[in-house]
Amino acid sequence: MPDHHTIEIRREAAQVPYRTALDEMTVRNAAIADDTAQELVWLLEHPPVYTAGTSASPDELLDPRFEVVAAGRGGRYTYHGPGQRIGYVLLDLRKRARDVRGFVHALEGWVIDTLADFGVESWRADGRVGIWTRDADGREAKIGAIGVRIRRWVTMHGFSVNLAPDMSHFGGIVPCGIEEFGVTSLAALGHDVSADMWDEALLAHFDGFLAKLDTPCPAATTPPEAA
Repeated sequence: MPDHHTIEIRREAAQVPYRTALDEMTVRNAAIADDTAQELVWLLEHPPVYTAGTSASPDELLDPRFEVVAAGRGGRYTYHGPGQRIGYVLLDLRKRARDVRGFVHALEGWVIDTLADFGVESWRADGRVGIWTRDADGREAKIGAIGVRIRRWVTMHGFSVNLAPDMSHFGGIVPCGIEEFGVTSLAALGHDVSADMWDEALLAHFDGFLAKLDTPCPAATTPPEAA
């Protein structure tokens, strides 16, 4: 496994416009594939935006109150905005097990392990991509989203976790095409977690996440579509 110190870790305090981040990710993805740039983990927040994955259905865009951007990743509509921490993960799977499903599984596990540090139990759900927990009312709700794209075996996009976003902003879409379940956040569950606190906890699990990428994911069900 490549030393994690050869991977650039970038943490943004200011919001980064989604289109700016998407353009930079696209360029960096190609450069990593060409062996002319370091791999990258980029932690940031966006101004309010709805992003459309390759399976987005127009009827799931209920109220386009914010800019809508075609993201190029798998999945459907997702909201990004202040109070939600994004992790863009650009890694070269040619240096690791060439396993797309294993990468998504490890990414989910990285977020689940980090949430546990703040006392939040979360899990994967069959047929529903993302990170799930119990909301304050006891019902199952989504606290994190996963959406990836892989070009020339180099990953891009990644995950988002709801720290303390304006939850009403999710009302403009059917999040990830799943109508029957709600969306929650660490703040809604009574946890005051800043972006810095989240980043530090996440990066403490980074070596464990990377180690999982060296072993192909055991054969199981067909990999779910990222959302």
